[in-house]
Amino acid sequence: MKISDLFKKKKVVYSLEIFPPRPTSPIEVVYDALANMKDLNPDFVSVTYGAGGSGPNSRTCEIVSHIKENYDFEPLAHLTCINSEKKDIQDTLQRLQESQIQNILALRGDRNKDGVVANDFLHATELIEYVKQNHTFNIAAACYPEGHPESENLSKDIEYMKMKEDYGAELFITQLFFDNSDFYRFVEKVRAASVRSPIHVGVMPVTNTKQIERILSLSGSKVPHKLSRLLARYGANKEAMMQAGILYATEQIVDLLDNNVQGIHLYTMNSPTIARRITHNIDHMLRLENTVK
Repeated sequence: MKISDLFKKKKVVYSLEIFPPRPTSPIEVVYDALANMKDLNPDFVSVTYGAGGSGPNSRTCEIVSHIKENYDFEPLAHLTCINSEKKDIQDTLQRLQESQIQNILALRGDRNKDGVVANDFLHATELIEYVKQNHTFNIAAACYPEGHPESENLSKDIEYMKMKEDYGAELFITQLFFDNSDFYRFVEKVRAASVRSPIHVGVMPVTNTKQIERILSLSGSKVPHKLSRLLARYGANKEAMMQAGILYATEQIVDLLDNNVQGIHLYTMNSPTIARRITHNIDHMLRLENTVK
């Protein structure tokens, strides 16, 4: 099933995100996490393209194939391009197609530490155009409510978002953010720019201080005063910080639902506990949203 079609059938789509284990870790760790999240009944589960290498032998391909074979929800395979040659991309797409995967999230990806890139695909727009011209995948793309860290400004970033849609993206998933007002302003500007595809909101529960440091270094997202206070007050206590982070993410989602978002994408960090607690906090609201006509 094409994930973009879910947004035509449901008022609010709910999904989870997981990531492959490191090459030295057993893949069964992720399979166990998936099994423990099965009863949460997400509409789809995305699998990132970070750990485990790239190319047709990446663990992303293996995990999305496992999801397709064993679960009722749809898998969404992340596909990055800046460090891959065209042959690698084609081989990966072929493997996904053979596994009957219909949905990909087309991303530029992060540059290697040495700064060397493959040069066949320098931007996500180029990957989207290539996939659309050569395959029948349903293509999702990323968007950035606070602007991409490398973009000159938000308006320019939205221009690229429109290009992604014009080249074939049918759905957008946001980068994480912690202040919903930034997202609401972003949506107004995006719709004014004639981008019409569904926008699926990424929410990241902050459950420890090391995590937030890594998040800020990668995304450049700002930390609102309220979240900063929680980190200062509870960051030294693992259990208290987890509870505070789950509650903050829950409040963020409740506000998003109250403002008629089209979907929630929960970054689980492969933690069934986090996924379960947040899902149970909002499950009645999700059910109500999808039964009200």
